[in-house]
Amino acid sequence: MKHIIRKHLNEVYQTKQLFEGFDDQDNPDLKYYAFDWDDNILEMPTKIIVLDEDGKEVGMSTEDFAEYRTMIGVEEFDYKGHKIVGFSENPFKNFRVEGDKQFVVDSMLAKPGPSWNDFVECINAGSIFAIITARGHTPTILRESIYNFIQTNHMGINKEILVYNLKKYRDLVGEKIKDDNKLINDYLDLCKYYPVSFGTNAEANPEEAKKEALKEFIAYVKEMSSNLGKKAFLKNDISNNFIPSIGFSDDDVRNIEKIKDFLEKEYEDNPVRTYLTSKGEKKEV
Repeated sequence: MKHIIRKHLNEVYQTKQLFEGFDDQDNPDLKYYAFDWDDNILEMPTKIIVLDEDGKEVGMSTEDFAEYRTMIGVEEFDYKGHKIVGFSENPFKNFRVEGDKQFVVDSMLAKPGPSWNDFVECINAGSIFAIITARGHTPTILRESIYNFIQTNHMGINKEILVYNLKKYRDLVGEKIKDDNKLINDYLDLCKYYPVSFGTNAEANPEEAKKEALKEFIAYVKEMSSNLGKKAFLKNDISNNFIPSIGFSDDDVRNIEKIKDFLEKEYEDNPVRTYLTSKGEKKEV
């Protein structure tokens, strides 16, 4: 009996997930996503290296760094039994190109963050997303990590569901691709990866760079939605305004404040909803 109930619940879950990227008329729901990485999608074990008063290097978590980053090098403060006086010589070495390989490993080991379920929903639905992170890794490393998530059905991500929805998108615009791996790779190539400190060393103060990345992503998805709408209308005579809706989540309140101020000034028809995920909790702001 338990087996039958479990099977029924699984079928209901699968059905819900399969159609998550489409509305009741089977048209795309035009939901797009922009995610910060650390302490938002995942709680990564990577540490920023700071110095105490004795010149000893101290590892600081990304969550703690979001709280203390404006103080480091400006004023001394106590942190886990140390008096922190500044950054180490290369404080973000684990967050840059030299840490690329470790990033792939850490991503698979990390615990889910407050936006992980949204990330799973996004991937399974085949929705276009952007990763907007203060990290400075090679952009393709972010893509590689997400590809690994998909191939291993990592923590709720479901390759079969993703492929199903990607085929629905292709059918909507009159395209047929049978190779599942090509579908996945084409999908990941359509998504955007913004490690905003890549080549810029902006890890300590990434607000402006994140704002510019989001601005570029908004323009990108507006054009993509318009093109998708034109193709779908020509194929199926669909009546749909194809106006995108974008959700952006970040665990750093300074980033969210900067983004909200920018959105209010830049867009009359603001397409972005912002979510703060500090302290492991998610709330719309």
